[in-house]
Amino acid sequence: MIAVQELPLDVGRIAGTVSGTEVGGVVTFVGNVRAANAGRVVRRLEYHAYPEMAQRELERLAAEARRRFGVLEVAIVHRTGSLEVGDVAVVIAVGAAHRAEAFEAARWLIDTLKRTVPIWKKELFEGGEVWIEGPEEPPPG
Repeated sequence: MIAVQELPLDVGRIAGTVSGTEVGGVVTFVGNVRAANAGRVVRRLEYHAYPEMAQRELERLAAEARRRFGVLEVAIVHRTGSLEVGDVAVVIAVGAAHRAEAFEAARWLIDTLKRTVPIWKKELFEGGEVWIEGPEEPPPG
């Protein structure tokens, strides 16, 4: 299951897609909208994407994770639109024969997704808003 969607994410359903008789370990990463960032009180996030390109890049990342880490199954689903504090923004689930590969692949996937997939995040906070570039740092200005 690889998708970019506006609908809320069902973590259990997504994680369930990476199980199988050869899978000995499933690792799931869930990215939530948190209430504070960079000393600011966050009101909500808005995720915008180039859907077709984001879909292709997510599929490429899943294939690369299978090749690089030897994992068996990969699911990546990212939300777009307006998300409130506590909402799930992204779910990555990896099924592998052994846990070590699943952990390594999940970490690589989220780190690489944040750098390469055309999904942009706007943070709306008390007193303003800012586009977020990279994993933590807001752009200057």
